[in-house]
Amino acid sequence: MESELKAGSLITVPHDRKSMPGITHAISLVQPWAWLIASGVKRIENRTWPTKYRGPLYIHASKKQSKPDYEIAWALYEHCRRRSGRILDLLPPFHSLTRGAIIATANLTDCVTEHESMWFFGPYGFVLDDVIPIKPFFRNGALGIWRLDA
Repeated sequence: MESELKAGSLITVPHDRKSMPGITHAISLVQPWAWLIASGVKRIENRTWPTKYRGPLYIHASKKQSKPDYEIAWALYEHCRRRSGRILDLLPPFHSLTRGAIIATANLTDCVTEHESMWFFGPYGFVLDDVIPIKPFFRNGALGIWRLDA
């Protein structure tokens, strides 16, 4: 599913955690990487560690934010916008990205050491499919793939 972007923010679906009872795991990402995944532009999350977990999870935008990461993401995103031919809105400004909240759902389908995506830097990449941006709900994150009831 490709998401359409509007005015620098995501078109989200209403979310009630009770309506998604099968999602018990989450992964926290620093912004702007979380936004790029929730927007449907970036479909692989780079990590230094592998995972055996496969299945649905929430995408959590951590409270931490990195200006150097933002500048790298901006350059890659602009390249992607020009190359794709899709009409994509601009990456939101650094200080306006949602932080400390769950912002999307996804299905983690694979953990790879090689991938053709321009977003893959490795050494491991978590392949994320069926990404759906949701109305943010605020909560603390954690390291690794974590359970929401933890």
